[in-house]
Amino acid sequence: MSTLDPITLALVQNRLDHVARQMGWVMIRTSRSPIFNQSHDFSCFITDAAGTLVSQADGIPIHTGGGGFAVRALLGAFAGRIDEGDVFLLNDPYVAGGNHLPDWVIARPVFVQGKLVAFTCNRAHQSDIGGGAAGTYNPQATEIFHEGIRLPPLKLYERGQVRDDLWQLLMINTRTPHLLDGDLRAMIGSTRIGAEEVASTVRDLGIEAALANFEGILDHADRRLRAALAKLPDGVYRAEERFDNDCFEPKDIPLVATLTKTGERLTVDFTGTAPQIRGFKNSSVANTYSSVYAGIASFFDSDLPRNEGTFRCVDIIAPEGSIVNARPPAPMTMCTVFPAHEIMHMIWWALGQADPERSLAGWGKNSFPNASGRDANGMTWVMYNWGGNSGAGAAGARDGFNQMGPMITLGGLTIPNAETYEQLYPVKVRRHELRCDAAGPGKYRGGTGVTYEVDILTDAEYSFRAEGLTRPTGLGVRGGQSGALATITLTEKGKAPRQGPSYGIWRLKAARLTIESPGGGGVGDPLQREPARVLRDVRDGLVSPQVAARTYGVVIAADGRSVDQPATARRRAEKQPAQLVPPAPLTSVAT
Repeated sequence: MSTLDPITLALVQNRLDHVARQMGWVMIRTSRSPIFNQSHDFSCFITDAAGTLVSQADGIPIHTGGGGFAVRALLGAFAGRIDEGDVFLLNDPYVAGGNHLPDWVIARPVFVQGKLVAFTCNRAHQSDIGGGAAGTYNPQATEIFHEGIRLPPLKLYERGQVRDDLWQLLMINTRTPHLLDGDLRAMIGSTRIGAEEVASTVRDLGIEAALANFEGILDHADRRLRAALAKLPDGVYRAEERFDNDCFEPKDIPLVATLTKTGERLTVDFTGTAPQIRGFKNSSVANTYSSVYAGIASFFDSDLPRNEGTFRCVDIIAPEGSIVNARPPAPMTMCTVFPAHEIMHMIWWALGQADPERSLAGWGKNSFPNASGRDANGMTWVMYNWGGNSGAGAAGARDGFNQMGPMITLGGLTIPNAETYEQLYPVKVRRHELRCDAAGPGKYRGGTGVTYEVDILTDAEYSFRAEGLTRPTGLGVRGGQSGALATITLTEKGKAPRQGPSYGIWRLKAARLTIESPGGGGVGDPLQREPARVLRDVRDGLVSPQVAARTYGVVIAADGRSVDQPATARRRAEKQPAQLVPPAPLTSVAT
């Protein structure tokens, strides 16, 4: 039993979380790339001196959950050679604990009275790191060498002095040095502010007391997840996901997760998952662990602590050479979205068998290209079309969000304003509106997804990465139905519209890009949805009167402002659940 004062322990945890958030605020205010200062595609976190994650209050779960792997990699590489004033840089998924190459980690050791007590870190997705396609995503990659510069743990600053030779090496390996220079300085500055605040906290408490509270934070998180798991029935719960292509040709590629819950422990076993593939949807170990952690943390109560202590009772089996633990030189830039998305789905769906009341439907998968080109000065611009993001799945007691950033960010990534994009890039946004009849029906419906239409006013390169074009991806659960598929259409002036591919690179003249993003899945029988909710959706233009009657059994009155109660009662009495379009099978159970 811990002898630590619980009030002090809570204050230390809150203090560290505040420091992580403060690092994020510094990054937003000082970074140059819109990917950071508009969309927050970075995350700040804090580890103890051993590289164990103690705070990930800022940013995106897929970034931070595996943050400890990166710090432990640099500890191994620089054992006995870490000094005050050093700043480390790394990105490689094979030798540096990285998740994928575009996410660069700046890690700064924190010393108090000459003793290493912590690391403050910033993991940020760079606008461009070289490789075969502008903007970091190269769907034609078949080796990691095609994806950009690989960085083992490096000292970017040595005892307070920048290594100019290394800095110049980084600048000539990017198409956007005008952005990377400022972004790296912002990352370094954020970790400096964080280190000053962590050191102040440690000095206030005293070194030994502070370190004891760091360990107490981890112990408390461990107890919390164990308590949550103890409430679930023991058993073996299995879920499946899949890819229908390897980025180059159609293929059926299964992903399998078998969760064994025994007492207060959980084993996540990916045995049965397909071998690594030719395309860039393979996962690093750090990314796979982070995906599992994000899936588990988001399934349980929102006040569950989120640090590495939380997952001490979770064992992960990721067979080497599979999609979830690829061997070099497999490419893997897409791994933080796919297969991270699929891993989180499988965690949700398997745990949903153990606790059906917490069931979570599938989110529509990302289906949009990045665009890039050169401005009048010959400088490269890279625009992420996050305005085309998808609808979220419904939860056990609420509708899905109509549009969110990628599922693996769990709301941590912000969709930028159209007006900002029009100022920064050669584009004009024509439409950004919620789709009608695209949400997966259910007692609680999925998110609608959007129609996003933008004119790219100059020649551009389009890097496609879409999993929602050929099959429903926002799958329903517990009788809920799946959300609609996505479409991507590109139309050059004077030419016929063309449907974009799931993966590939196109180079076009000025063109109109139209995305209909996938809808999220529903939870529960649509016939159990409250008629008032259906009416509200009809009036909001999210559900048509025809679908309201056909799928939900709700007849809208002729005035369009109320429910025809007698007709609805008859319709629902006549309609049998067997008449509903069944959702795709998600899971199987073995106990």
